[in-house]
Amino acid sequence: MRFVPITLKHSAAKVDRRSAVRSMLLIFAAVVIAVTGMVFTALDRVGHYANQLDEERSRESVSGALQTFQRQLAATLHDYAAWDDAADHVYRSSGLVWAKRNFGAMTDNNELFDVAIIVDHTGRIVLGYSEGEPVTGSLEDYITPEVWSLLDKIRSAREGVLPEETSFTRTSRGAAAFGVALIRMKSGQLVAPQGEGRYVIFMRHLTEATVDRLANAYVLPGLRIEQPLEQKSHRVLILSPAGKPIASLRWEPRSPGNISLAQVRPLVWCAVAMVAIYFVLLFVSGSQALARLSADEEAAIKLSLTDRLSGLPNRTGLFADLSELVGTAQRSGLDVALLYLDLDGFKEVNDAYGHATGDQLIRAVSAGLAVLVGEGAVLARLGGDEFAIGFLSKNAEADAAALAERVMEFLGEPLTMGDRIAVIGCSIGIACSPLGAVAGEEVLRRADMAMYRAKEEGRGRWSAYDPAMDAEREERNRLELDLRQAIEREEISVAFQPVVDAQHMRLSGVEALARWTRQGHGPVPPDVFIPIAESTGLIDQLGLCVLRTACEALRDWPELTLAVNVSPGQFRDPAFAERVALVFQETEMDPARITLEMTETYFIQNPARARDTLNRLKKTGVHIALDDFGAGFSSVGYLRQFGFDRMKIDRSLVAAADLGGRAVDMLQATVALARSLDIPVTAEGVETNAQAVALRIAGCDQLQGFLFGKPMPIAEIARLRQREEPLFRLSGLA
Repeated sequence: MRFVPITLKHSAAKVDRRSAVRSMLLIFAAVVIAVTGMVFTALDRVGHYANQLDEERSRESVSGALQTFQRQLAATLHDYAAWDDAADHVYRSSGLVWAKRNFGAMTDNNELFDVAIIVDHTGRIVLGYSEGEPVTGSLEDYITPEVWSLLDKIRSAREGVLPEETSFTRTSRGAAAFGVALIRMKSGQLVAPQGEGRYVIFMRHLTEATVDRLANAYVLPGLRIEQPLEQKSHRVLILSPAGKPIASLRWEPRSPGNISLAQVRPLVWCAVAMVAIYFVLLFVSGSQALARLSADEEAAIKLSLTDRLSGLPNRTGLFADLSELVGTAQRSGLDVALLYLDLDGFKEVNDAYGHATGDQLIRAVSAGLAVLVGEGAVLARLGGDEFAIGFLSKNAEADAAALAERVMEFLGEPLTMGDRIAVIGCSIGIACSPLGAVAGEEVLRRADMAMYRAKEEGRGRWSAYDPAMDAEREERNRLELDLRQAIEREEISVAFQPVVDAQHMRLSGVEALARWTRQGHGPVPPDVFIPIAESTGLIDQLGLCVLRTACEALRDWPELTLAVNVSPGQFRDPAFAERVALVFQETEMDPARITLEMTETYFIQNPARARDTLNRLKKTGVHIALDDFGAGFSSVGYLRQFGFDRMKIDRSLVAAADLGGRAVDMLQATVALARSLDIPVTAEGVETNAQAVALRIAGCDQLQGFLFGKPMPIAEIARLRQREEPLFRLSGLA
C-alpha cells in the first residue's frame, strides 16, 4: 500500500510593514516610559520598606535590651533574696554587719546592681547602700512611689506566689531597673512569721556607661537615654509599673534604604540611557525587527496548530490539513481517506499508573503511528486518547481498511514505558471523501461516528461510515428528546410483574418495570429507551419517576413487597439516597417494603463509593438486592462486603435447570451459598413447572417469571391479590 505524497502549506496573513514598524515603536516607547516610572517607584518603595524594617528591628533590639537588663536584675535579686545565709543573718540584730558586707559593700563597682536597701515589713529601712557607700541623704530618693507599690504587692502576696517583682523607676540619679523581694530560705521556707518579714530592694541605674554597653552589644549606634517624650520613631519609652513614662532610649537611624537608593540610582539612570540608545537603534533597524516578528508569528501559528505533548498536529491543525487534502484531491482526482482512532485502554493506564505514565503512553503511540503511516499521510492527535490519520489514495476504502488492520495489530502489542508495560487496543472509524467531494469537517464527523459504532460493537475493531448511521443518530436524538418530554409530562407508566412465595405459590410482592408509549409511535421496548436514559443522564429522573409511581400504587397494600431496579447511573448521584428517602416521605410508603435491585457493575468499579451509598440507603430502612447473580463476576466477597438483603438468581441459571445434571448442581450450590450467608433468594425468569420445582427444592423463597404472570397493569395485580387460591400449582413434588 502506497500513499500519494502530499505537501501541506499554511498561509500567513500579509502585514503592512510601515504601519507595523510605527505601531511597534510607539508601543515600545510607551513601555520604556512606563517601565522606567515603575522601576523608580519600586526603588523608592524598596528603600522606604528597608528603612521601615531597620526601624522595626532597632525597636525590637532596644526593647529586648531593656527586657534583658530587667531580667538580669531579677536573676540577681532572686539569688540574694532566696539565700540561706541571708535568711539566717538579716532577721537578727547581730547580723547587720554581715548584711553590710554582703549587700551594702557589693554595690561598689558592681555591674549587676548599684543600690541595695533592706526594709522590714512596716517599711522601716534597716540598711541602705549606694555604690558601696551608706546612703547619707534621704532614702526617699530611692524608695519612690513605684518601689512602694511593688513592696505593698509583695507584702500582701498570698502563700505560694513568688515574692519577687521587678520594674523601672526614676530616682535622683536617673532611670533605673529595680526589684523587691522577700528574704527567705533557698527552699522558699519563710524565716519570720507573717507580718515580720524583711525585704531587699536592688536597683541598677541606666547610666551612660551602661547604655553604651547596650549599644555595643545590640549594634545600636547613637543609643542614649533621654527624658520621656511621646512615642516617636527611633525611640522606645521606659515605663513604670503603672505604665507611666519615666525615660526613653533613643538611637540614630541608619536608613539603609536611603543608602541603597543612593548607590542604585546612578545605575538605573545608566540603564535608562542604554534603553534609550537601544530604542534609537531599534528605530533604525525596524525593518529587520519586522522580519523577525513575521517569523515569530509564523512560528506561533505553527505552535497553535501543534499538540505539545505528542508534537503532532492538534484538532485545529488537522482541520487545516484536511482542507489542504480535500483541495489537492479535487485538483488531482484522488480520494481522501480518514481514520479516527480511540485508544480502548488508555483510561485504565491513567488510573493504574498515573498521568505521567499516561503521557508517556501517548508519546509512545504517537511515535509508533508516525513510523507506521510514514511521510505520505497526515497524523494528528485530537486530544485525550484520540488520533486521526488522513491521506490521499486512488483506492481510499481498501487502503484505509488495510491501514486500520495494521494500526490495530500495532496497538494490540504490549507497549513499554520505562519499567512499565501496558496492553491497549483501539477502535477505528473510517470515512472517505471521493475526489474531495466531502468537506474536511464532514469527513471527520463521519469518521467519528463510525468510530463510536466500532466501540458499540465491542471495541478492538474498525467500522466504516455508512449513511444509515446518520439516520440512526437522528432517530436516537429524537428518542432522547421525546423521552425527556415524556418524563417531564409524567407519561412513563409502570408495569408490575408478580413475585410469588415459593412455598405456597401465592402473591407476595411485585417488581416495578418502566414502560413508555411514545406519542405517535407506540410502545418503545425498555431495552431501547433505558440505555438512552443511562447514556444521556435521564436515568436519575426516570428511576425516581418509576419509584414514585410504584409507591403510590402499592401504598395501601401493606402485605405486598415492591422491587425496583436501580441503574449504576443513579447510584453515581451523591444525593441518590436522600432523593429516595424523599420519595418515601412524600408517598407515605414504608421503606421496609421496598427492595432496590442493582447489578454488580457499579460495585466492581467503585467499591468504596458504593459501600458509602449503600450505608446511607440502608439508614432509610430500604432493602438492597444483588440482581443477576451468576451472570457476571459476583463472588462471595461481594455478598459479604456489601451486606445485601436479598439475592436474585440470573435467568441463565434458571433456564439451565431444565438440563438437569451439573446445571441443577450449580443452581443448588448457588442457593446454598446465599442461604449459608443468611441471604434470601429470588429466582427470576421462571417459565416452566420443572424450573419452579427445581428452584423450590434448591431453597429459593421467592419465584418470578412468565409462569406466574407477565408484567401487567396495577388493576391486574389488584385482581390477583384478591384470589384465594395459589397463582400456580406445582406438579411433580414428592
